[in-house]
Amino acid sequence: MISIRKINFPKLLIFSIVSLSLIKCSVSKSDFVSPLGDIKSPKDNPLDTAKIALGKEFFFDKRLSLDESISCAVCHKPGLAFTDGLKFSDGILGRKSGRNSPTLLNAAFLPKLMFDGEIPTLEMQSIVPIQDHNEMGMDIKELLVRLKAVPEYQAAAKRIFNREMDVWVLSRSLAAYQRSLISDNSPFDKFYYGKKKMAMSASAKRGWTIFSEKLYCTKCHPAPYFTTSRVENIGLYEIYPDNGRFRINNDSTEMGKFKVPTLRNIQITNPYMHDGSYESLSDVIDHYASGGKNHKNKSSIIQPFTLTKKEKNDLIEFLYSLTDMSFM
Repeated sequence: MISIRKINFPKLLIFSIVSLSLIKCSVSKSDFVSPLGDIKSPKDNPLDTAKIALGKEFFFDKRLSLDESISCAVCHKPGLAFTDGLKFSDGILGRKSGRNSPTLLNAAFLPKLMFDGEIPTLEMQSIVPIQDHNEMGMDIKELLVRLKAVPEYQAAAKRIFNREMDVWVLSRSLAAYQRSLISDNSPFDKFYYGKKKMAMSASAKRGWTIFSEKLYCTKCHPAPYFTTSRVENIGLYEIYPDNGRFRINNDSTEMGKFKVPTLRNIQITNPYMHDGSYESLSDVIDHYASGGKNHKNKSSIIQPFTLTKKEKNDLIEFLYSLTDMSFM
């Protein structure tokens, strides 16, 4: 668990009480052990509150984009579980991102990041959207000139990292902030891990049984993370407009494969799929019930099934039970 100590921040880095709650929803619950386990930080970037605070400043700073119109928070809004509710996110100069924005909650526990399932660390991931042509479109060298002109950033870099404002400071701070965004206190967590029988409705409990026993959902979405972080082709298309992981290795067996997303907080992270092609959970369930489209790389896990209307409603109620609003 993260230990939160009282630290006197300069004015730029002061958190509100609400923002501090983002660091670890369960910190104050001495009787609660997170099912997610301890946050493991890289040896070269140990987590501390000053670093998280600086990362938060960068995260909400539109100066990180070419035309100063886009911050990380534009595509990852805290109130939407750090997604944005759009099929494709807004970028600079009226451009659109190439894929749907995934939640950042619990990214600390993911072994691979982005839908290609290729980037291994949050430190590396943090500068990808900054340089993306459609998202923030910024040249890193030009960005550093811009950030070095901010006295508070220069001072924070010296105080926290003992170095000038540079890519190391930017990437380590952004990674630290993202690593602090934990969601582990949903009704399901209280019921399944906290042994509180009344935390979930009877409908949600039936839905959990359907999810974990009747269907194959846990093969890709096992608790507690509700993702395997593997890349899979789920038969979303017969011909994929976006070839997925294929673009990394040019391997035809990886065409149409995308990293399995977490289902935590899925109630508020629509639209769904890598391209936001489904607006509702009902649509998503219908896709899997149909067995998906025919594609040579479609996972053998994806098989058609039948649910009654009541079973489908119960399954959706279970998925709603994975919503944890305490991160707000």
